[in-house]
Amino acid sequence: MEPSVSIESGSAIRVAVLPVGGPIPPACLRDYAVLVARHARVDLAALRPYYSEHQKSPFAHQPWDSGRLRLKFVLGGCVPSPWEDFQSSRKVLAVVGICHLPSSPDLDRVAADFVDAARSYPSALANRCFAFCPTDAQLVQKKRDDIIMFPPSDQQSLELHMLTMIQDLAASLLMEFEKWVLRAESTGTILKTPLDSQSSLGSEEVIKAKKRRLGRAQKIIGDYCLLAGSPADANAHYATAIELARLTGDVFWHAGALEGSVCALVVDRMDESDPVLEDEVKFRYYTIIQLYRRATLQDNAQRVSPVSFELEAALRLARYLCRRQCAKEVSDLLMGAADGAKALIDASDRLILYIEIARLFGTLGYKRKAAFFSRQVAQLYLQQDNAYAAMSAMQVLTTTTTAYHVQSRKNSKRDHGLLKSVVSLFESQWSTLQMVVLREILMSSIRAADPLSSWSAAARLLRLHSFPLHPSQREIVKRNPNKKDWWTGGGPSGPFIYTPFTKGGTSATSKQEVNWIVGEPVQVMVELANPCSFDLVVDSIYLSVHSGNFDAFPVSVNLPPNTSKLVLLSGIPTQVGQVSIPGCIVHCFGVITEHLFKEVDCLLLGAAQGLVLSDPFRCCGSSKFKSVNFPSISVVPSLPLLVANFVGGDGSILLYEGEIRDVLITLTNAGTVPVEEANVALSGKNQDSVISIAHSTWKSALPIKPGGEVTFAVTLRAWHLSPSDLEADGSRSPTNSRRIAREGSNPFLDIHYAGPSTNSEGDNVSLPPGRHLVVPLNICVLQGMRLVRARLLSMELPARFTDAQLGSVSSTDKISNDRDVMHNDISLLKIDPYKGSLDLRLLELELFNPTDVVFDVDVSVHLDGTTVEQKILQEVKSAGSACHKTRIDRDYSARVLIPLEHFKLPVLDTSFFVKENGSDEPAGSRAATLAEKNAKAELNASINNLISKIKVKWHSGRNSSGELNIKDAIQAALQASIMDILLPDPLTFNFRHVEDGTAAKSDFSKKLGDDSSHYADESVLRWQDPISANEMTHMEVQIRNNTKETIRMNLSISCKDVAGENCFDENSSTVLWAGVLSDIYLEVQPLQEVVHPFSIYFLVPGDYSLQAASVIIDATDVLRARAKAESPDEPILCRGSPFHIHVVGTA
Repeated sequence: MEPSVSIESGSAIRVAVLPVGGPIPPACLRDYAVLVARHARVDLAALRPYYSEHQKSPFAHQPWDSGRLRLKFVLGGCVPSPWEDFQSSRKVLAVVGICHLPSSPDLDRVAADFVDAARSYPSALANRCFAFCPTDAQLVQKKRDDIIMFPPSDQQSLELHMLTMIQDLAASLLMEFEKWVLRAESTGTILKTPLDSQSSLGSEEVIKAKKRRLGRAQKIIGDYCLLAGSPADANAHYATAIELARLTGDVFWHAGALEGSVCALVVDRMDESDPVLEDEVKFRYYTIIQLYRRATLQDNAQRVSPVSFELEAALRLARYLCRRQCAKEVSDLLMGAADGAKALIDASDRLILYIEIARLFGTLGYKRKAAFFSRQVAQLYLQQDNAYAAMSAMQVLTTTTTAYHVQSRKNSKRDHGLLKSVVSLFESQWSTLQMVVLREILMSSIRAADPLSSWSAAARLLRLHSFPLHPSQREIVKRNPNKKDWWTGGGPSGPFIYTPFTKGGTSATSKQEVNWIVGEPVQVMVELANPCSFDLVVDSIYLSVHSGNFDAFPVSVNLPPNTSKLVLLSGIPTQVGQVSIPGCIVHCFGVITEHLFKEVDCLLLGAAQGLVLSDPFRCCGSSKFKSVNFPSISVVPSLPLLVANFVGGDGSILLYEGEIRDVLITLTNAGTVPVEEANVALSGKNQDSVISIAHSTWKSALPIKPGGEVTFAVTLRAWHLSPSDLEADGSRSPTNSRRIAREGSNPFLDIHYAGPSTNSEGDNVSLPPGRHLVVPLNICVLQGMRLVRARLLSMELPARFTDAQLGSVSSTDKISNDRDVMHNDISLLKIDPYKGSLDLRLLELELFNPTDVVFDVDVSVHLDGTTVEQKILQEVKSAGSACHKTRIDRDYSARVLIPLEHFKLPVLDTSFFVKENGSDEPAGSRAATLAEKNAKAELNASINNLISKIKVKWHSGRNSSGELNIKDAIQAALQASIMDILLPDPLTFNFRHVEDGTAAKSDFSKKLGDDSSHYADESVLRWQDPISANEMTHMEVQIRNNTKETIRMNLSISCKDVAGENCFDENSSTVLWAGVLSDIYLEVQPLQEVVHPFSIYFLVPGDYSLQAASVIIDATDVLRARAKAESPDEPILCRGSPFHIHVVGTA
């Protein structure tokens, strides 16, 4: 983009002014540049002595008498633009060198430097090198044609000499323009833009280029006619170019030709002010903007976008219309251009755009908008890491201080040159925006190494921070000396927050009470109106206080004609007592008068004076005033003042669903009295999202002295979004959805605090009022990891499971004791699918991550004060063969499996089948109904206990963690098979090895759950310990009864090899045995176990598996219901898990 663009910019000849030779002092360079730039306009009539017509000029309508050439001098030159063929005004058509001869004695070197510098601009048609202050020796040298010397003389002679040289340069340019136009008309020219260079050169594109060449050439010829000062000739060529571009569909060049025609029209009628001309310019330029927009849409696939030309066209029209009468139209154009800044790729283009918008808004008188875009300019400067950019940012931000009322007192000036007014510290309402502006000035001044500006900005910023911004930080609460918890009971007594049913007449006679605090500034709002037809300047206005315990701050006000203004009059109470404010004291027209509030009605009715003050304690601007009692103002002693800040920023707390995070809140005592007592409570919605508050932290910090602070933690847990919130989140942008998500749903911290008590007359202790501080916890809940579905899987897994995964809740299925488990390096059970496998029920959870972060999911099962995950980690600590965390990347899903064998109940009770099997009581009786209710309640309690033990926790980043809500999904998934999951098998089987050969008797029994009797023998076989072949191995099988009834059964023991063949087959047996292994009659008492001994002798080394099975004799209804038997005659078979044995050969 080009800076300082206007409609007339298309007629300006760009001239690069370059310093050449030796170094030039900055002051001399500035003087030389000003001397050259003073002649930016050259009349065509003055070019006659230097102009010679070699052939007939193509500029047939050249206005020699009234026309002029416009020169645009660019000090230091500029980078060649890739759009030079599209707009000739972007070309550097002349180069002027400036040389300071006292620092460049060698003229040959100066000439060589100038030639090298001019070589960078191949589009230049004329070059001149101006040498200033030559010495006498240089003047007597042979005259050179490539260097024009300016001998030392007075300023008027130098200006005349420079005018002559500029006229000669302009005449040379005019003759070169004629040559270029004649050559272009006869031979044509090839014109390309970055848009053409990016397009493919197919056959259709070549044909289109040939058709468009003539129209583009006419457009460029029109540009040179415009540069030559002949708008009439330019308009004729532009008209031809517009028609050819319309016929060939060359939208971009069509817009450029139409823009050139508008420039020719404006230049031709420069000194005229015609509404018809203005309407024509507006109509054409809106068409130009639309054409550029169409070209942008057509070329949106190109790497180079012409959107900058659309924005420049909007700026040109806005500059042309920039006056108060067209403020609305200009503002719309500028705001539209500001929206288009997002499409600009180059940061320098955005910088130029914001600068132009700020300038135009400033010219229009919109100071706040100009200041806003000036801040955008400063932010772009601050993105550059150098001191010069920081200085530029600081200078730009300094221009905004007046608009934001953050200027220092020293620099504040009166508009009409009247006496200096007293500027109150609280005169301009400090806001967060002013804080940001001062902070930006501070940061830019620090980066620019400007200590004075840094000190000024820091002092003003510190002064701002010492003043609380929100009224909720200064709320006063009366303390009841007879009530310890004085902060309670302040809410409404009924069920309604507000009730309109009150006793009549009480509100009319009651007098409003206002409490002010000693040493804290207060403000009173007053409306001033100026009904006169001239500006009214109030030198100072301040509150009139007769009690003598109040210091008022005067304020100066300027009121335009027939306008009103709200003014905040401030002051500071100095002593305890009553304050009476009857009115205001006004300094105006050199007269000091006191205006009483009670006379406001008379002033409104008569309107005899030019200054009207409304009642500040009731609605301002009302046409009818009622008789209102003035409030009773009391000044109380100094109170502490707590200011709350969130560590890390006061913005919204972004939490994912279920996330748990500690938020640190800092309370600072900004008052002059210590905080002796305080209370922190919760209010608002979603109070359950606050898990804990570190009360001990802030209580230990009491008393908080003036200037002291305490930081305590509040643990938050994000709530789960409802389906309506998720639908709203998907239909809105992220910013809007966050705003709606936290609107009206946040909890608050209610902090009541008070200072020390004071001694009044008669040694009576008086309690000054306390204060109430409301700290909103702005929680913004974002959609986190989602539980897509949960389902129950029943499968036989030939996999490796740990003892913990195969054990039951009662810990009675352990294969080895605790000491043996500690020796396990890899406690994994390998099950061969050909030898039988374990029937497992697994809960599958499908999780999906729709966010932009990565989640590490950890599933844990809590059992009796510990977790299965912790137990597993202890067992596989040295192996490292298991990974218990699942990582889910963005837009990915994952499935986790949870074995449900841990949740078996220790006892198979008949109460769970009371509903299915019926009861001995008659149907519908009270006893049956009560039993059914008890069974259902016990079952629901067991289900809830099961679900509560499963925890799905996630972790993201360093400090973000939470828990997924899976209760409802798990309950729905387990609803159909909950009985199979909770109820244990009637019988469980275990094997163990007896080293000494003294097997236990078959009638040996133990009470289930007796830990002291479990595995008393230390020589228990661990399943991973090898057994030697060709040796007699003594074994025991333990059968446990998990019911409350005696079970009679026939026990059988089988042994299989890796091929799944029966090793106890009499025809081809590979294992010998001693003892009874089949049809063993056993009887197990309720909740007890029996042991059956036997011995085996392995002939061949290898892997074997033992398995026990029993057929229950005379099974009860409970056992049949547990086995889901379909007929009463169906045998009930119980089979234990296979037990792996590794047999090794002997040396």
